[in-house]
Amino acid sequence: MPLPTVAIIGRPNVGKSTLFNRLVGKRLALVDDQPGVTRDRREGDANLLGLEFRIIDTAGFEDEDPQSLPGRMRQQTEAAVMDADVALFMIDARAGVTPLDEEIARWLRAADRPVVVLANKAEGRAGETGVIEAMAFGFGDPVPLSAEHGEGVVDLFDALRPFVDREDEDEPEEDPESPDAPLKLAIVGRPNAGKSTLINRMLGQDRLITGPEAGITRDSIAIEWEWEGRPVRLIDTAGMRKRARVQEKLEKLSVADALRAVDFAEVVVLLLDATRGLEVQDIKIADRVLQEGRALVIALNKWDVAENASSLFNGVKGALEEGLAQAKGVPLLTVSAFSGKGIDTLLKVAFETREAWSRRVSTGQLNRWFDRAIEANPPPAPGGKRIKMRYITQNNTRPPSFVLFGTRVDMLPESYKRYLINGIRREFDFGAVPVRLNLRAPKNPFDNKDG
Repeated sequence: MPLPTVAIIGRPNVGKSTLFNRLVGKRLALVDDQPGVTRDRREGDANLLGLEFRIIDTAGFEDEDPQSLPGRMRQQTEAAVMDADVALFMIDARAGVTPLDEEIARWLRAADRPVVVLANKAEGRAGETGVIEAMAFGFGDPVPLSAEHGEGVVDLFDALRPFVDREDEDEPEEDPESPDAPLKLAIVGRPNAGKSTLINRMLGQDRLITGPEAGITRDSIAIEWEWEGRPVRLIDTAGMRKRARVQEKLEKLSVADALRAVDFAEVVVLLLDATRGLEVQDIKIADRVLQEGRALVIALNKWDVAENASSLFNGVKGALEEGLAQAKGVPLLTVSAFSGKGIDTLLKVAFETREAWSRRVSTGQLNRWFDRAIEANPPPAPGGKRIKMRYITQNNTRPPSFVLFGTRVDMLPESYKRYLINGIRREFDFGAVPVRLNLRAPKNPFDNKDG
């Protein structure tokens, strides 16, 4: 049976070829800041976390005379989309929705093909507005993505799977949100933190993991094991394996290497070296883990040989809260990969953290708390204009995400938004897992839209 086909479409220079190269695992498409580099359709076999399909990189969609070169390129792009099982419609989240993006959306609605919207370049806060604007296309929630850094891969997998997964339908599927599903646990950190020793101690094998296993995707490996009868999928990166074999590259660990494991994980353990304390790169990794929406646990390794243990622990905790505001309350544990001490506590906390990360709160419970929160601390009235907050609902889990509806909510100060998020954390026992709160006017952006 031929592979299902996926076509990437979008205006010039939004990152289509970068995503194409990432999915096929090779630099098959030329990538440059100059728009219009891709002219012909380029195809390759893609593998996204085990999901296999044929991917097509198309030229930038431009509004030009059909007889001109850009016009002929557009015809090739349209033909690729019509032949595909699903279209990946990519926008530049930092630039926001442009008139050409809106034209492409209108064409896609008329083409009547399944569409997944990708908001590329969404790393950090700069792309948040573009992600929200893209909701108005009417193709469902956009997938925030960084094709360059590999962020958002798991969300892309979830969005594409209904269209391209052609496995035997009679095979029972694993419910990822079931408490009995394997805990997807990634261990990241600097090369001198003791990750390999910790992994070996968990597996009960006195050796490094240095090679791929059958059926595992090229960017990572997953080791299945059990802790106290509960399944765990321990996730390691391909980069770790290469550095274990090539000693001169041990010090070249980059944040991007660690984040490849984050894409696969539910809970991420950031392992620190207690003999060296907290380093700048540790803060960067923790920040990106939380931005990606993953649950974070921080563990101080080599605790059995640490000096001045009490002051060290308090120092690291204080430095985390100062250097990483959103890490306040993140579990900070002590372990010894050498002796195994603290590993059971680490696994127990990881399972508890996943439970909070997956928790769903009923709309009734939310709004009873919401009414009390507003009464205790009414929203401000900037410039004398009253902000009316109507109701709140949870629209997603993993991480817990909420939508607040009201009028003039765009004028709500960040401080009040933090007040609500902190209240949600306390009231519903979310702990320190990432909590998202989006503000939306009562008018549905999908009303009066074609398709």
